[in-house]
Amino acid sequence: MSRTRVHNFSVSLDGFGTGEGLSREAPFGHAGERLHQWMFATRWWRERTGEPGGSSGLDDAFVQRFEPGIGAEIMGAGKFGYPGWHEDPEWKGWWGPNPPFHTPAFVLTRHPRPSIEMEGGTTFHFLDASPAEALETAREAAGGQDVRIGGGPTVIRDFLAARLIDHLHVVVVPILLGRGVRLFDGLRGLEQDYDIETASSPSGVTHMTFTRAGL
Repeated sequence: MSRTRVHNFSVSLDGFGTGEGLSREAPFGHAGERLHQWMFATRWWRERTGEPGGSSGLDDAFVQRFEPGIGAEIMGAGKFGYPGWHEDPEWKGWWGPNPPFHTPAFVLTRHPRPSIEMEGGTTFHFLDASPAEALETAREAAGGQDVRIGGGPTVIRDFLAARLIDHLHVVVVPILLGRGVRLFDGLRGLEQDYDIETASSPSGVTHMTFTRAGL
């Protein structure tokens, strides 16, 4: 059976995966881009955005794992759009005409709408479903490949609580946000289900990988 994977999910030292005050102008609220500066500096990111240069060390090695073997993605409503996007019939997501997913992408929302086909192989589908139901649908679309759980923190936490994540890559960024949405709230004892490894990067972040025991 295909695996469920999370890649490149950044949290602050105090555990927040996004800031407070999300809006169309501030997708991560008061956190801004601080949680993701480590990724923006990699060669992988710069190649995808048409920029020269970028680091080719540990951070780049981790972000390179984002795409291989993925056949579908599941994301939350907040990763697709700003609060209230469901009231805008023209909204097609944060990601521009060619989103970086290149697979079917299933958006969990209480406000389903018709699917949107984008450039580059991404098609957004909108589901009002439980984690288990959404995963069953995504696995069928993935055609035997893995399913990526893309975030935000609430969606990943719900899948972790349902014991549906096989591989989790969390990047601890050396900043303190103080408020926002935490990733691990309510998941006491989660570490017992996983083999955990850590790797410190010269950029200052720490990569943590949680792999379900026995895989």
